[in-house]
Amino acid sequence: MGVVVPLEGERKNSEEAVRTLQRLVAEDMEAVNELIRDRMGSDVDMIPELANHLIESGGKRLRPMLTLTCARMCGYTGSDHVRLAASVEFMHTATLLHDDVVDESDMRRGQTTARLIWGNQASVLVGDFLLGRAFKLMVETKSLRALEILSEAASVIAEGEVMQLATAKDTSTTEDAYLKVISAKTAALFAAATEIGAVVASQNGEQAAALESYGRNLGIAFQLVDDALDYNGKAATLGKNVGDDFREGKITLPVVLAFRRGDDEERAFWRRTLQDGDQQEGDLERAFEIMSNHNAIEDTVTRARHYGEMARDALGIFPSSERRDALSGLVDFCISRAY
Repeated sequence: MGVVVPLEGERKNSEEAVRTLQRLVAEDMEAVNELIRDRMGSDVDMIPELANHLIESGGKRLRPMLTLTCARMCGYTGSDHVRLAASVEFMHTATLLHDDVVDESDMRRGQTTARLIWGNQASVLVGDFLLGRAFKLMVETKSLRALEILSEAASVIAEGEVMQLATAKDTSTTEDAYLKVISAKTAALFAAATEIGAVVASQNGEQAAALESYGRNLGIAFQLVDDALDYNGKAATLGKNVGDDFREGKITLPVVLAFRRGDDEERAFWRRTLQDGDQQEGDLERAFEIMSNHNAIEDTVTRARHYGEMARDALGIFPSSERRDALSGLVDFCISRAY
């Protein structure tokens, strides 16, 4: 696809940043995991079974780790950050369950999706159950500001999903419209996860604003790379099948760029395959070829780097520390997934 492969040392440094982050929050994450297991309990057997299927499926839990790290970096010494981190993970899991139903996905994190095992109705309802658990944990912290941030994020994420439905199969979608979608459906939870770390530490001013900016820009970069990987990755890396976005008719940035830069024949191809849903054998390979010809994947990753640098710059107000360095290195990790 014409993407420049980074030096091996750069990749190792980004992976080391994640390991450092995991080490720094290890004790707190153990408490989060214990709380999650406790709050998933229900007299309805299907609820913990279905929720556990996704929660224990091997995700890195970046979002709750961000909450924990940001809280500690802001000097927090209590335990409410554990409740907030668990809330963030419950919200994230609920959105994944709902997304898989909307997208009719068959694979998530390398496993069969819950909707195929238990059905769409159960997946939606268990997602709702997890959202309820998330809000109960928020209330327990007695932080009205944290509740406000996370409840607003829940609304924005839902708006983003509806916006994505509206742009699905619409080849006239602009880059601005696409960015608005991913800012809502992905970046909003990243931003909330980082901002509440400052809020729980009673840092509601400059530090909270900086961490909100860090999380939001990191989230945009993360989603840009995800969308690039769908046309340039491996199923083992994605946790889903390469080309799923194409098969589902999603209009992501690689498609937007390839469509805008293409000739009449190429634009007709995108209209037929995505807008009309008329996909034939060999069309996915043709999509790869068109994107390669127009540097659509490479330029998507370049934009991800841009947002990643904005995320890194937002950390500049914090004193140098191992936690700040790990958060900065997480930017490199998110980008390096594209290779």
